[in-house]
Amino acid sequence: GAQIIDLMMLVIDVTKGMQTQSAECLVIGQIACQKMVVVLNKIDLLPEGKRQSAIEKMTKKMQKTLENTKFCGCPIVAVAAKPGGPEAPESENPLGVSELIEVLKSQVYLPSRDPSGHFLMAVDHCFSIKGQGTVMTGTILSGSVSLGDNVEIPALKVTKKVKSMQMFHTPVTYAMQGDRVGICVTQFDPKLLERGLICTPESLHTIHAAIISLKKIQYFRGALQTKAKFHITVGHETVMGRVMFFSPAPADFNEEIKENVFDFEKDYLYQEEYLSKDSDSSEENKENDQAEVQLPRQQWALLEFEKPVTCPKLCLVIGSKLDTDIHANTCRLAFHGILLQGTEDKNYMETFLPKLKVYKLKHKEGQVERVMDDYSVIGRSLFKKETNIQIFVGLKVKLSTGEDGIIDGGFGQSGKFKIRISDGLKPDTKVLLTVASKKKSKSGKGDTTKEDESSKNDSAQPVTISLHFKRYVFDTQKKMIQS
Repeated sequence: GAQIIDLMMLVIDVTKGMQTQSAECLVIGQIACQKMVVVLNKIDLLPEGKRQSAIEKMTKKMQKTLENTKFCGCPIVAVAAKPGGPEAPESENPLGVSELIEVLKSQVYLPSRDPSGHFLMAVDHCFSIKGQGTVMTGTILSGSVSLGDNVEIPALKVTKKVKSMQMFHTPVTYAMQGDRVGICVTQFDPKLLERGLICTPESLHTIHAAIISLKKIQYFRGALQTKAKFHITVGHETVMGRVMFFSPAPADFNEEIKENVFDFEKDYLYQEEYLSKDSDSSEENKENDQAEVQLPRQQWALLEFEKPVTCPKLCLVIGSKLDTDIHANTCRLAFHGILLQGTEDKNYMETFLPKLKVYKLKHKEGQVERVMDDYSVIGRSLFKKETNIQIFVGLKVKLSTGEDGIIDGGFGQSGKFKIRISDGLKPDTKVLLTVASKKKSKSGKGDTTKEDESSKNDSAQPVTISLHFKRYVFDTQKKMIQS
């Protein structure tokens, strides 16, 4: 409903100031609206002597609150809409309302409207009129409609012909984006639709999953974590959805991202959570003395809906935690974004997701056990005993001493493996490994406790083996990829 508003009034109880719900209204206003007027109500509750100073104090407080929002510097008007409260006699005149009307007049503007594109209307009431038919009233979000047009009610997969139309009790033959209109159709039961969308036939899609570009809402406390469930509001519906966050590959963090399109050709990096200044991953970087945390210009999420939703392309999406206690002093709205790509296929896991190239970076560490010859070593602790080493054959590894190697195959039954070093071992590395294995052989064979001690000495300066690779999250074959 908020996306049909061109100018909002945020009404604040002057005795209480910003409450959780006022803050949420402000957040939604920032996402969906361009202009705002703040109304400080109930000034009759302030004692006459201190009234003016209390209003000034609250006005300053509100100005400070709005400083970092798009509504910075908006008008703030003090009123008492109904002095004495609901029980007061009607003879009590409202305070400040005529000033409010003047402010509203000065703020009113004619928004630019566009009649092109598919017809889409948000219906908020549906009722029958005897002898006429069923009337659906609402606001046209895009396109236009004329008498005799066919309109679809996509949630019900029903198409009806427009029999008559009215705008503010006046019959009309045409209406366009931004108009409030009542559309009359016949042979349709109003009980089937309380609110929802109607549109040009077949112009809307019912989707099971979507890719959105998104921004975190700054007032939401806590991290946005992958695999978490949020209430996802799209159009007139709110459904539960699971999220997975991803960003550009680190090399592309600063690249300009084209607005409102999603590129399936590019590689994307899987994120355990949405990256923001206060997220865990950036906290770690701070501790590692990297003062300036690099954040990508744009991030995306894959949304998987618990039940399919019907919506237009590029529509507004809001993610919230609506099960949070309403009395807790915390913002329940978590993120907002634009729906870039949806999938109508129920089997999207097999058909849609494999096109999405989101990868995880994998890192395994092992140790060199001993030298075989100048061009090969035996490694351990990289794989479990039961791992099929064959699938790792041919992957590149790096020794902590600087040599590059390639996994050549398994060695024995206990998860050890052979590494080929095509440029040969450095003399220093050979010395290091020979000293280590001499210590080992000195400790006597078969004596396990000594063996353990020797590996402690051994680990004073072991040569480690690093294996880095990428794995695409939705790759059905789970291939390991190295650059």
